[in-house]
Amino acid sequence: MSQPESAVADAQAGGRAQESLAALAERYGLRRAIARPSLPAYLRQLWDRRHFIVTYATSKNVSNYSTSALGQLWQVLTPLLNAAVYWLMFGVILAQSKHIQNYPAFLITGVMVFTFTQRTVTGGAKSISGNLSLIRALHFPRATLPLAYAIQELQVLGWSMGVLIVLVLVTGEPISWLWLLIPVALVLQFVFNLGASLFMARIGAFVRDINQLLPFILRTWLYASGVFYMITERTAGLPSALRWALEFNPAAAYIEFMRDLLIYQRFPERWAWVTCTFWAVFAVIGGFWYFWRAEERYGRG
Repeated sequence: MSQPESAVADAQAGGRAQESLAALAERYGLRRAIARPSLPAYLRQLWDRRHFIVTYATSKNVSNYSTSALGQLWQVLTPLLNAAVYWLMFGVILAQSKHIQNYPAFLITGVMVFTFTQRTVTGGAKSISGNLSLIRALHFPRATLPLAYAIQELQVLGWSMGVLIVLVLVTGEPISWLWLLIPVALVLQFVFNLGASLFMARIGAFVRDINQLLPFILRTWLYASGVFYMITERTAGLPSALRWALEFNPAAAYIEFMRDLLIYQRFPERWAWVTCTFWAVFAVIGGFWYFWRAEERYGRG
């Protein structure tokens, strides 16, 4: 007789009437069908599925634009059109371009960098709630989904960065050796985005109204991140606590880091390195742990 059959026989016979079902399961080596694995085991499961994650992200990119005439060109056109609208509003009507050198490059860099984080967070918030049929049909580490959405947006950013570099050159900025640090900036931002995506994936799985609130939260974050203006100039007269919060804003830090490399031709200051690194490490560790804690609850109910 197998161990599961022995456990059932013991329970039915009443031979161990005082022993709980949990103790019986433990004695015979049984475990829940859906149980949260240990953190090291969970990481190994994700690594084993790395090829699926990349393939899933790539297929999502292709399918998202398969019905449009311009196809994947919209991955680049969307942030460019947004930048054009913002330039009209802030650069022309509100005359920000008079106070900031090379405002077109300044604005486009801010829009591209912030859009990377915005789209990753939005995709992460829907990654679990939008794939319930897949989650209920197959057993796999649920972090696969927000990770795939983050990689999907990284793939989109690759095209956007190519266009951004061309536009920066067209606006008169010279090529610099500092551009070699652009991959470092993108890796730091990607790690932060991944952590934020995991965090929002758990919230989106259990708080369905977050998808209605998130656009307003992200729009506020956009205006507070120095996409259209220089934070150091606008925060001069603010209370110290509010000024510190704006300058320590992760999106603002990644935007300023990229502008230093692309436009200002200067090595990013120490505060930028510290802020960007801190947010990347804090977000990915905190977000991953927070998501993993609810692993066995995703897809239920």
